[in-house]
Amino acid sequence: MIPWLDARTPFPDVSCSLTEADGASGLLAAGGDLSPRRLLEAYRHGIFPWFSEGQPILWWSTDPRMVLSTERFVVSHSLKKTLKKVDRSMQTDRRWEVRFDTAFEKVMRACAGPRKDSTGTWISPDIIRGYTGLHRQGYAHSSEVWLDGELVGGAYGVCIGKMFYGESMFARASDASKVALAYLVNFLRANGVALIDCQQETSHLASLGASPIPRAEFIAHLRHAINQEPIEKWQPIALF
Repeated sequence: MIPWLDARTPFPDVSCSLTEADGASGLLAAGGDLSPRRLLEAYRHGIFPWFSEGQPILWWSTDPRMVLSTERFVVSHSLKKTLKKVDRSMQTDRRWEVRFDTAFEKVMRACAGPRKDSTGTWISPDIIRGYTGLHRQGYAHSSEVWLDGELVGGAYGVCIGKMFYGESMFARASDASKVALAYLVNFLRANGVALIDCQQETSHLASLGASPIPRAEFIAHLRHAINQEPIEKWQPIALF
């Protein structure tokens, strides 16, 4: 049985998470709320919310943990061509633009939209309220790709100290989500962030250079990283 959280209940230790043998590997607790205070407490301990519509709030700490080293981000040949086009446009006609934190809620709502490979979303109105609260407090950030003034791609996540927790991406133009991620990775690497938490292990993330590590190793890294000086100025850095 997993514990049920009320407003004052702290999270159990992540070592109490269910295992694969239990049928829900990484599930730690249920209940509580999605306030910025609760979300920050979760991330500081390597815990994240993930649940579907109709379910209670479910809290997870997976083992192993999927992470992306900012030094090992894979840029394919085709993506490199797109990035050069975007970079060139940002310096000339500005048809393409990459911005940070100018449309955070719009990025979240776009990530919550329907996808070809999925019929539902875990990004509920309560999730959006919680993370926009974190954004107002300076902890949640968006990387946005704009084409002719329209938002066509983006990614968002949470940053505490020098630890970044990736949440979701979307694209309405070819490679737009990867462009948003590439600029975000470049910025984070330049500002001393070594790992991006990817939470779930997928082939798509693996193709970008992410790989699983033991949860204990992930927790040891984040305990150090979250106590580093926070990043103050979030502005895209030219890639080329």
